Amino acid sequence: MKNGLSSQQDRSVRIIGGKWRGRKVTFPTSTTIRPTPDRVRETLFNWLMADIAGASCLDLYAGSGAIGLEALSRGASEVCFIDSDPRVINNLQQNLNILEADPDRYQLVTSPVDSWLSVTRDPFDLIFIDAPFSAETWINDCQRIASEKLARRAVYLETGRAVTAGELPADWTLHRQKKAGAVHFCLCFCG
Repeated sequence: MKNGLSSQQDRSVRIIGGKWRGRKVTFPTSTTIRPTPDRVRETLFNWLMADIAGASCLDLYAGSGAIGLEALSRGASEVCFIDSDPRVINNLQQNLNILEADPDRYQLVTSPVDSWLSVTRDPFDLIFIDAPFSAETWINDCQRIASEKLARRAVYLETGRAVTAGELPADWTLHRQKKAGAVHFCLCFCG
């Protein structure tokens, strides 16, 4: 297995912890879906070990859903998955049905992230941002999240390059940052 993907052509990713540990979920063939590798998810959820149980989470640019599904598997109270591709959202619904996930614990939204973020809403404890690397939309997403006070505790970023503290909103703290292959990832605490 490389980067969390099985060697099969079924385009699957394995949930690595919690009640669905070891279960595989599939995702649609797409050039834009880049599932978060197993070892990156393992590190992320080690960082969040004390914070994930009971947390409300937002999974922006959901793609394979690996991060949001991992959060649900590990005890998040709710996850809102956002993706602009209806095939992705339909596929996530199928995976959640297969996992027999409680429909009261998740929400699926087909929308561009920038449009969805422009509507005032209740804040989330944890927000996961895994935008396409080439677009670098995460910078604007972070500014919008900060200005709307959408994150209560932390924001996780997955990018194609290292993040500097100066790129983050003024009241955020760059807590931890690592690199695995081409993936740079970090956890920021919100003011």
